Order: sequence, then structure tokens, then C-alpha cells
Amino acid sequence: MRRRSFVKLVGGVAAAGAVSAPFDFAFARAASGLQRASRLDSYAAFCATPAARRVFHALRGSRIAREKLNEAQWRPTEWGHPPALPVPGGSWDGVPMEAPLPDLAGSGPYQPTWDSLLQYECPDWYRDAKFGIWNHWSPQCVAEDGDWYARNMYVQGSPQYAWQLDHYGHPSRFGYKDLCAQWTLLDWQPERLMELYQRAGARLFLALANHHDGFDAWNSAHHPWNAHNIGPRRDVIGTWAALARKSGLRFGVTVHGARNWWWFQTAHGADKTGRYAGVPYDGALTRAQGTGEWWDGYDPQQLYGPKHPADALPDASYVKNFYDRTRDLIDQHDPDLLYFDNSLLPLGWAGMCLAAYYYNRSAARHGGKADKVINVKQVPPRLLGAVVADIERGLSGELLEHPWQSETCIGQWHYLRALYDRPGEFGGYMHPREAIHWMADTVSKNGTFILNIPGKPDGTIDRKEELILQKIGAWMAVNGEAIYATRPWKVYGEGPSAIRSGSFQGNTVQQLSAKDIRYTRNKAGTIVYAIALGWPDGRMALSALGKDAPSRPGRVERVELLGTRLPTVWRQTASSLEVTLPEFRPDSDYAAALKIHLTA
Repeated sequence: MRRRSFVKLVGGVAAAGAVSAPFDFAFARAASGLQRASRLDSYAAFCATPAARRVFHALRGSRIAREKLNEAQWRPTEWGHPPALPVPGGSWDGVPMEAPLPDLAGSGPYQPTWDSLLQYECPDWYRDAKFGIWNHWSPQCVAEDGDWYARNMYVQGSPQYAWQLDHYGHPSRFGYKDLCAQWTLLDWQPERLMELYQRAGARLFLALANHHDGFDAWNSAHHPWNAHNIGPRRDVIGTWAALARKSGLRFGVTVHGARNWWWFQTAHGADKTGRYAGVPYDGALTRAQGTGEWWDGYDPQQLYGPKHPADALPDASYVKNFYDRTRDLIDQHDPDLLYFDNSLLPLGWAGMCLAAYYYNRSAARHGGKADKVINVKQVPPRLLGAVVADIERGLSGELLEHPWQSETCIGQWHYLRALYDRPGEFGGYMHPREAIHWMADTVSKNGTFILNIPGKPDGTIDRKEELILQKIGAWMAVNGEAIYATRPWKVYGEGPSAIRSGSFQGNTVQQLSAKDIRYTRNKAGTIVYAIALGWPDGRMALSALGKDAPSRPGRVERVELLGTRLPTVWRQTASSLEVTLPEFRPDSDYAAALKIHLTA
């Protein structure tokens, strides 16, 4: 940004009264791009700066002030809830929305503003796919102890801290960086896994590109802690991308790294009691201390993130590094779907520029139309057309106007052996019946369903996970036409059970039964599918298909039960469509789908 633009920017702040004096002009310059290029371009240099010399920024009332780490007052953050900043254009995640450098959004119709992104239209391939498998895989699965292991292994008193002590040793001596080296995937057979996912009925495959743990699963050009250099020593994302496309599946990546700034601060702590009280965890290590170690040449500060005050805003170099890494991921592997594990687009200008760049890049290759999908969470109604909203482990209680996504897991996001060890055919995992009901409910409401199957550290999945995939695949082989390439009907369904809207409300799907019906239709609107979420006892009465129903369905011409050519007995009355099913029950009887032919 030129000096004239900067003067105009600061003048705008003063005119708007956004910031009362005194205002930290050093921060204003950083926000507007006048800071040195090396500061923006080199997160590695910031990480290598001695802790006593690092300078952070924090909001103090209406003033943005410099601060340094005060060890006596330090406490670890978790998810990060930075305040709105008094800067032109506003902020998100503690980062200004206005980009500090030109051309970060690429060339094309999309600019890094929500108003510009609203010209986006969700592509038909995504609306047709309906069902995807997610492989949520990172070094955190090495311990086989479930979610957030990397963070919680540094929380004294937590179950995962105890697991770490029992299996690997104290985190001051053996930390997460060392688990990264043990994520070897020695028995990984990606071709076989992709075949399993395809047989299960997936039309879309998603792979974890990075988690909050700071480890990239591809040959990352801007981050040395990656799967090509450490652990598997191969480009995991690149392998998945090639196989998904070879198998005819669309390919997506999920990016969770924006929260590393806050989430991984526990690695900088120390035990408060016991034998190691006050001994720093390995998050305190520097690159210089790696001489002669297996991680010689790597800076642990880049993996864990620098130790900082709890209210420190993300450093500009950290934000630029997130942008560079994610853009590199896009450029190397051209994903069809880009998922951010964030509320809205992450890290202010970084997320906004990445979205515009991703759409512009696609539009240039697809005749001016962006043929890609971006997922983010907690999207307000005004912005729903700009991205595809994702509801984590949740559903919608109503039919939504815009395409959306529901994603859940058969267990925890990262592999948890205890679920496999539980007795029963499916152990402690989600029953395939529940996954199918979740999918049908999602699709009936204009959504796409993504199911995570967590992987073991050797590159395999366990036999109970395989069985779940087989059961889902058997049902989809018979009933897939009621799911794939469908659109929502006039009403999403009927029945006695209510689904609660929102994230982490997915357990309400467990109460669904054969009395609960979900509707989909073909694109022409000549066929409606009625999916009973269970196997009906002989007779079904579908109120929405009655001649006088408010949905005005038209006249029913023919009714079939998917999976058999045996005839159904039916009649359409004023109040309902009454169907008597044939004496037939398939192997996969988790749900029954009727194919109903209509005329206007």
C-alpha cells in the first residue's frame, strides 16, 4: 500500500471516530501493509526470534497496544475469542479484513468481500453427490486415544496426559513433535481404502490437510513440519487426490490450522505439581536445541506456535503463513471442496482473500463459473449464498433454501481404540442404521452428508469400521437413486419425531423410526421418493401425497419399492397415499424407499 493510501486509511479512522487516542500507529501500519515484507513473509523468522524479544499486539479498551510475554501472568488459551478491532473495514479472528498486500485474491470476478462472494452459486456436482467419506487423519491418531490428543497431552490431570505418561513418557521429554515422526502409515494401502469408500457409496472424498496441531499432510512449500518431510515421508494429500479422481470421486480437503495460534499453547506449559513441576514441556524448545536430535533443522516453535500472552492478537506473519500454506494446498492439489473448521472465513483478510482466490482460480478454468465448494460454520442468513454452510455433528430441523452440509463421525474425529474394543458387532461406533437415517434426513432438507471414518496410525482402518462401510454400501446399492442427484421436494417429510437444529445436536436422529418419512425428488419433479426411516410393518400412509394435501402433489401413477420388482398395492385418497408393501425384506432393512411416479 502506498503512503497516500495509508494516509487516507488513517484519516478515515480518525473521521469515523473508530479509535480514540492514543492509537498505536505501528499496529495501523501493520494492518495496512506498511510493515516490512520480511515480517509478513517469514513466520519462521518470527518463531526464531527469542521469546524475550517478540512483540505482540493486544486490544486495550479502544487502543491497540504493544505487549511482550509476561511469564508470571501467562495462561494457555484454547479456541480463541479475539475482540473486534477498531480498524477500517473491521476484523475477524483478531485480524483486519483489509489485506496488507495487493493481488492476494487473484484475478477474476470475486473480490475479498462478502458482498462480492455472494455472486457465487453452488455447483450441481456437489448437489448431486450427496454422500461423502472423510478421512480425518493426522499424527494425533498415533496414540489411538481420540480427539484433541495433541493439546490434552500437555494438560496435567487430563486422561490423555495420563495416557501420554503411561505410553510415551513425560511431555517435557517426549512431546507431540515426536509423535509426528511415529505417524508412519507403514501399512497404508490407499487404493484399497478408496475402493472401500467407493463401494460404501461415497461420491465425494475428503482428507484432512492439517489440524490445529500445526502439521501439514502434504509436501507443504511454506511449512517444514509436513508429511513429506516427517512421518510417512510422502505427500498424503497428493496421494488421496490422485486416487479419488482415478476412482471418479470428487476430492476435498479440510483445513483446521487457523486455530493453531490459540489451541496449542498448552505445549508451552509445565506441570504444576509432582516430579516435573516447573519443567517446561517441549513447546519451549528452539531450533538450536535440535542439534544432533532427529528433528535437527526443524523449529518446534513453528509446529506449536510461539508462546504468547492470552490476549495477543495473531501476528501478521502467522496470518500470512496460513494464507501461503492454504494457497499452496489449493495450487498443488486443486481440491473440489475447501473446508475451514471455523466460524465464517478464518483470520480476517487471509480467509477472505483465500475464498476469492479459490473461486477466481476455478472460474478461470470453468468458463467464468466457480465450480468449487467452500465450507464454513455458523453462517448468518445474509451470507448463506456465498459459501456452503456446514453443521458439525448436527442437522437442520427444516428444509433450507441454500445447499448445506452435515458432517459427523462414527466415533471420535481421531481414532479411539476404546470404541473398537467395546463389545458388539459395531463396538462403540455409530450403527450404520443411524448413519443412513442421518443421511436421508440431511438430503431431504437440501443438504449433503459427510461421514468420517477415522484411521489408525499404521494406515489402516479396523474391521468394525469396514463392516459399517459395507452395511452402508449395501443399502446404497439398492436405494441410492433416492439419494443421488435428487433435490428436496415441497416438504422434507412427515412423522412423529422432531429433529433439533444446530451443531452437536445429531443425537436426535436416534429417535427416528419407520413412522418418520423423508422425501426427495428427481430433478424433473416427476418422481418423488418416500424414505421410511426403518422397515414399515406392511402398510404406509403418506399424508403429504394425499390428493387434497397442502403440498398439491398431483396424481400418483405408480408406486414401486426399491430393491424388488414385486408389486405394491396402493391407493391415493384425499387425505393420503396408502401403500401396502409386498412380502419382501432386504438384507439392509435400515430404511425403505418408495419410488412414486406423479403426473401434474
